Amino acid sequence: MGILLLPTQRARGYGGAVVRAASTVDEETDDSVRSLSARLVAGDESVLAEVFDRWSALVHSFALRALNDVHDAEEVTQQVFVAAWRSRHTLTPSPSALPAWLLGIARNKIADVRALRARDARRVAAVAATPDPATTDLRKSDPDSDVAERLVLRQAVQELPEPRRTIMFLAFWEELSHAEIATSTGLPLGTVKSHVRRGLIQLHDHLQGVRHESR
Repeated sequence: MGILLLPTQRARGYGGAVVRAASTVDEETDDSVRSLSARLVAGDESVLAEVFDRWSALVHSFALRALNDVHDAEEVTQQVFVAAWRSRHTLTPSPSALPAWLLGIARNKIADVRALRARDARRVAAVAATPDPATTDLRKSDPDSDVAERLVLRQAVQELPEPRRTIMFLAFWEELSHAEIATSTGLPLGTVKSHVRRGLIQLHDHLQGVRHESR
């Protein structure tokens, strides 16, 4: 199969309140689950939409509780069903295995998001630790170096393409949240998060290169 297309409409209850508890896994024990599992393992592409429609609300609710972010939960939900198709050969068909297997994939995707958040937090800390030249304490041991690094970072941000440049300035100089930046720029929240994440990587790598060259 070339391109894997998932349904674009949300399943009933998707993204709202938690409508299906974890105990749902124990309730899905009818023969239809075994049939869906068997068709999925056999590579029947048409079954993926049925599986998505039946369990996307469960996966989304699980991800939303774990991540407390609607956008991240929606991304995880999409990733889970793409991963389910790609790793379908690992599923053993049974009356109850499919929903539990999907939640197992979701746990791995949630762990990936948390690891990415931790890396982003470290990059934010690295950038934030560079003092602002306007507030640098001149009594510190090497104020010139601190001011230079801050100026290097600001220059690096100015050289970023739009809209990343504006987004990074709003995030780190205006100290706006992701949601506030999305409202201010009219960009989707996911786009803002992506630009901040990639911008942080660029700034972190740029600063590390400058520090290495100055030794």
